[in-house]
Parts: sequence; C-alpha cells; structure tokens
Amino acid sequence: MKKLFVLALAAASFAACQQSKSSTTADTANAAKTETVAPENAAVISFESGMYNFGKINQGEKVNHEFKFKNTGKSPLIITNATATCGCTTPDVPKEPIQPGASGVIKVVFNSTGKMGMQDKIVTITSNANPATTEVHLIGEVQEIAAK
Repeated sequence: MKKLFVLALAAASFAACQQSKSSTTADTANAAKTETVAPENAAVISFESGMYNFGKINQGEKVNHEFKFKNTGKSPLIITNATATCGCTTPDVPKEPIQPGASGVIKVVFNSTGKMGMQDKIVTITSNANPATTEVHLIGEVQEIAAK
C-alpha cells in the first residue's frame, strides 16, 4: 500500500510540473509576440523591387545588385542585421539610420562559384521597421562553362 501511495504522489508531482511548464512556455511565447509588434509610428521599409532576376550567368561569375528602398514610416529606420541563405551571397547594409522619407540601398553580391542551375538567394533584413524582418531575392540561372 505504501508503494502505491508513493507512486501516486510521484505521478501527481510530475503532472503538476508539466502543467506549470507548458503555461510558462505559452506566456513566454505571448510575451515575445507582443514585443515584436511595432507601434503605428514605426519605420517602414519599402523596396522599389524585392526581387532581382540576374538571368543566365556562367559558373564563377559574380552578380552585384543594389536593392533600393525608402523609409515610408514615421520613425528613423535602423537596419540591425542582414543575412543570406548561404555564404555565396554577401549583403552590405547602411550603418546610419534612414530618416522618414529618405532612401537607401542594400548592396548584395552573389558569387556563383560552385553553383549550378536555378538559384534563389534570399537576404533577410532585420530592422526596427514594421514588420521587423523583410526578405529580398536574387534569382537566376548559373550555367556550366563549356569545355573548349
């Protein structure tokens, strides 16, 4: 009887811990959601075009492109990070804040060495804008250099 009582107590304690943990996780997730929502007067990053098609290039060539954007929001735009889907794509973002109504560029270089076929390189930009993350795409086809 004692063993059964100890086993029931252990099961009840385990169940209580699991319930407490799940509610804490939900509270943390909800807090994260509320912190990432930008206010109405936040910066807004608006790209002239969020996609650049570089067409067909030979393997080993580099593609350089400038994604032009404007801050259409009410606060200065601060770009905190830009990451690409692979090391073959390198973004360069403005370091200074972009004032409301002002424009800027994000320079992207794609190195096609070792790549083949259709490519869609995504650059994710993180900023204080609403929304906090934005993506731009470099797309095109890398062809193998014909042997001579």
